[in-house]
Amino acid sequence: MTTATKAKPQITAPISTQAFESAAAQAKEQYAGFVKAGQEQAAKTFEQTASATKEQVEKLSAQLLKLSAELQALNKGNVEALVESTTIASQGAEDLGREFAAYAQASFDKSVTTGKALLTAKSLKEVIDLQTDYVKSSFDAFTAEASRLQDLSTRVTTAAFAPLNARLNVAVETLSKPLAA
Repeated sequence: MTTATKAKPQITAPISTQAFESAAAQAKEQYAGFVKAGQEQAAKTFEQTASATKEQVEKLSAQLLKLSAELQALNKGNVEALVESTTIASQGAEDLGREFAAYAQASFDKSVTTGKALLTAKSLKEVIDLQTDYVKSSFDAFTAEASRLQDLSTRVTTAAFAPLNARLNVAVETLSKPLAA
């Protein structure tokens, strides 16, 4: 009987500490290189982002300053137009007041004259004729004066609103412009 011999497993020599330390040092260097590259990339990205953000903030600030100056000029013009409009309206109101006072004085004078004439009338027919003439002439004068005052009021209103309409057009034009990029 023959006995077969079993092959003995070969024992390999253990990894030397020098080789292990060398591999660990290489891994450490590679890791440090990755970390350094990552840090450099992160710093570069941060600098680019900060620079781009700074540029955008500067652009926006310049646009906002320009817009603020335009709005300030617009508001100044609006106040000037309002003052001009108010001045025109005040002057027009004075003119209308004078015209109305003159009409009222003329009406009063006419009624006093007619009253005196009625007191000196010699007949009923004369009283009726004087009264009829007075009513007719008063109505005609009132109609003419009302028409004249309406025309004057329309002219004053149109003149008073002209500066405000002009400012409205300027405001619409100014506010319709897009911000410069």
